[in-house]
Amino acid sequence: MNTNKAIFNRTERLLGEKFMEFVATRKAIIFGVGGVGSWCAEGLVRSGVKHLTLVDSDKVSITNVNRQLMATTKTVGQVKVEALKERLLEINPEAEIIALQEFYDDKTAESFHLEDFDYIVDAIDSLDSKMKLIMHASSTDAFFVSSMGAALKMDPTRIKVAEFWKVLGCPLGRALRKKMSKQGLKPLHKFPCVYSDELLENIGPNHEGEEEALLYTKAQVNGTTAHVTAIFGFTISGLILQDIAEKSQKNC
Repeated sequence: MNTNKAIFNRTERLLGEKFMEFVATRKAIIFGVGGVGSWCAEGLVRSGVKHLTLVDSDKVSITNVNRQLMATTKTVGQVKVEALKERLLEINPEAEIIALQEFYDDKTAESFHLEDFDYIVDAIDSLDSKMKLIMHASSTDAFFVSSMGAALKMDPTRIKVAEFWKVLGCPLGRALRKKMSKQGLKPLHKFPCVYSDELLENIGPNHEGEEEALLYTKAQVNGTTAHVTAIFGFTISGLILQDIAEKSQKNC
């Protein structure tokens, strides 16, 4: 048995040879490889996805270490997509991982050629960019999944999947729908979202330097945990793999 065949032996036992052949041909792109997107990437590559594009403009910071897959004390300062790519290639050296240190916005949207992908994952934090990606991705034929807010959560049993307009109890989902409604926007097709209706409060203090950063970005820094962000990411990868499994059977 060759190495690549051996890596996916257990997956093939469960899902079959046709699945392994089909999953290796699928192309996926993940926007945002932080606490959610990094674990989603891991789930996909460990299950046989070979063609994966990672998009994120940030570098690994020390505050990422508590929840992001590729973030360790050794990778602090590295470009996130490059650090994650290195990790994923250690899992499957035959994977074709494209790492793009870019930000998704009005100026860059068309450069990603979303029409070329079978699967699109939204794990973006920025509200404006997230809304833009939702509108863009939902105009394609790709299977599209979006992550709602994963911060301020602890209870893994409250993580759910629902269609975008049926996401309840999530401030990010509510803000997106409100913003879209004000602008008269509506996604062109339905898509699943991973979310939680739990909402805790920050009780810890800001650390040195955070106050200045908050004044600059005008953004709230919320507490997060590894198990919640990882479950969000793995749930997204699971939805994608389930879709691949169903389509592989139809293509038999």
